[in-house]
Amino acid sequence: MSELMQQLKACLAHVREKTDRVPEFGLVLGSGLGFLAEQVENPVVIEYADMPGFPVSTVEGHASRLVLGELSGRSVAIMQGRFHYYEGYPMERLVLGVRLMAQLGAKAMLVTNAAGGIRQGMKPGELMLIEDHINFMGDNPLIGTNPKELGTRFPDMSDAYTTDLREQAKSIAADLGIPVSQGIYAAFTGPSYETPAEIRLLSKLGADAVGMSTIPEVIAASHMKLKVLGISCISNLASGISDQPLSHAEVTETAERVRHVFSRLVIELVGRLKID
Repeated sequence: MSELMQQLKACLAHVREKTDRVPEFGLVLGSGLGFLAEQVENPVVIEYADMPGFPVSTVEGHASRLVLGELSGRSVAIMQGRFHYYEGYPMERLVLGVRLMAQLGAKAMLVTNAAGGIRQGMKPGELMLIEDHINFMGDNPLIGTNPKELGTRFPDMSDAYTTDLREQAKSIAADLGIPVSQGIYAAFTGPSYETPAEIRLLSKLGADAVGMSTIPEVIAASHMKLKVLGISCISNLASGISDQPLSHAEVTETAERVRHVFSRLVIELVGRLKID
């Protein structure tokens, strides 16, 4: 058995000591968005630090807890805090949480992030459904040996952000009167923000928003054949588009400002999305 599978099985055993819940949805919550875990009913809370070999979030605005329970009447597993490449973790450890949620039984994943807006006309607080991504992180969580239990050696990424879920999400958002756009998300490793020249390059390549996360998780989810819905909260305008210096404080402040709308949308999506 590979080291990855050993670690994954150890984490799974630890969770199963606490609960036998089988989640339908896995949720990964980005910067400043962890408040959604507070909406979970009948929660079982497991600290990342208590799981064998599991990474721990080190970034402000990210708790370090796996929360299992009910949201909108459905069984969920929520990562309240994610991991980033710039924290020093290797790629395969970054996606351990996604793999664990799939092993627990999740069939779909809703992943959120805070991102910088690139597309002309974007405003802080806008919600963007991710339709595709561009990987500028220079790495991939599938590099190395491929445990056949997790997926094929060469997974297809042509519909990594599941079109059907995104179309459903657009309809649900319209029902709620919540404006959403859709676009392409790009990611660099960070932790430095992008330069104006890098943002001009991304714009020419068709990217609409940029961040430092999400892509490794979605690659791992696709590898394990999870359906994926991705949502970016546009927390700021990217470098060179705004004349203001970029800061993590602005990211968390924007997330706080839109938390009511964002929370309402995610709760409705969890309750209404058809994943079969």
